Amino acid sequence: MSATSTNQQTLNELIQHKIDNKTKPRGALGELEALAMQLCLIQQSLEPVLVAPTIIVFAADHGLAREAVSAYPREVSAQMALNILAGGAGINVLSNANGIEVMLVDAGIDWPEAKPEGTIDHWMGPGTNSCLAGDAMDAQTVQDCLEAGRNVVETNVNPACTILGFGELGIGNTSSASLIMSALTGIALVDCVGPGTGLVGEGLAKKVEILTEVQAAHKAPQDAYEALAMFGGFEIAQMTGAMLQAYATGRILMIDGFVASAAFLAATKIEPRIIDNAVFCHQSGEPGHARLLNYLNARPLLSLNMRLGEGSGCAVAYPIIESAVVFIRDMASFDEAGVSTGEPEAQDA
Repeated sequence: MSATSTNQQTLNELIQHKIDNKTKPRGALGELEALAMQLCLIQQSLEPVLVAPTIIVFAADHGLAREAVSAYPREVSAQMALNILAGGAGINVLSNANGIEVMLVDAGIDWPEAKPEGTIDHWMGPGTNSCLAGDAMDAQTVQDCLEAGRNVVETNVNPACTILGFGELGIGNTSSASLIMSALTGIALVDCVGPGTGLVGEGLAKKVEILTEVQAAHKAPQDAYEALAMFGGFEIAQMTGAMLQAYATGRILMIDGFVASAAFLAATKIEPRIIDNAVFCHQSGEPGHARLLNYLNARPLLSLNMRLGEGSGCAVAYPIIESAVVFIRDMASFDEAGVSTGEPEAQDA
């Protein structure tokens, strides 16, 4: 066994010893204990810290949204982006309640008028091409998006930040996520498609029909880069790049719902070790999300039937992550509290 492996084993043992010797029965804090272990391993420390928590929302339009794949018109992307900038969106109020900074990245909104101030500008155009008629974007644009996402983390995020959440906004992006998921997992497309903005009955059936036509018009992608080019959105590809950079800089990644998980899926195909740093905040109401989480062998912290996007699940789950940190940092040990462990003491021979 190498010195590095030995040191890692020793750290694992030290973390587990610290968890087991808090003033509680072993395992009594359930999933919080596993989460505390993960956070310590990410930071390679017995004293994990959460500094400058931030959620980055990537926003863009989709050419496919001109088809009947959403209950809302394409123009709602720009309207909701303005709502975030004004502080009135779900992600704003949920983040404000938990002391989380929110950043909005304009990855490619089709603005009806001049671009507003206040976004991080990585605009790639007024939305992707319709993947019903060809690829959503070309290979170079995928690389540009990945680099833009990395740049957001490197340039715009507080260097002291230890935990980053990822959210999205864009009418039509659950369709993009479904196609990416099916392409990269091999799961049947019909099992990846859900209501998105609220389609039911004939509307949902039409969405499945259109996406099946899209999938049939493309060859199977060879890797994540091709999948993003064929089916991705500017916001999904930029989010993938940001996740990769967050991992490269040793941060905790908070993964939101279905679309963010599809971006994360692409990231795992580029850098498989990124899974170690990911906290899956919730299982969304999109039926494909449960299957995707199962594929990733991921255990979400919450299951509240949310499907808002925007990083809202990250904001709601953040206090649970805080709880894991304060428990392992601040809860007294048996020795500190003078409490018996309930285990028999060693006897002299």
